Amino acid sequence: QVQLVESGGGLVQAGGSLRLSCAASGSIPSINVMGWYRQAPGKQRELVAGIASRGVTNYVDSVKGRFIISRDNAKNTMYLQMNSLKPEDTAVYYCRVYWGRYDYTQYEYDYWGQGTQVTVSS
Repeated sequence: QVQLVESGGGLVQAGGSLRLSCAASGSIPSINVMGWYRQAPGKQRELVAGIASRGVTNYVDSVKGRFIISRDNAKNTMYLQMNSLKPEDTAVYYCRVYWGRYDYTQYEYDYWGQGTQVTVSS
């Protein structure tokens, strides 16, 4: 069974930085995609940044230039360096890993962490 454990969340003032980590364990193939998502109160969960196993990345426009996603494949760990944080970045941040066939509704293998709270005060 695959497990994802996030860490690094907390309370920070606007303009500050945090670094989130997501440690993955279990049977995960070398070819996969990992991503950070967030969900603010009353809003839908959204993709923040994604990274494929070969390092290709993508970001939501609102975090471009401020957040950096990275991964250490040898440690099965993903990171999110968050700089210049804004109050609107406040949310629960989740990590996700998925791979396999996509049947237009879901991936064959798709796992989520429990989430870590990030709160940015103004």
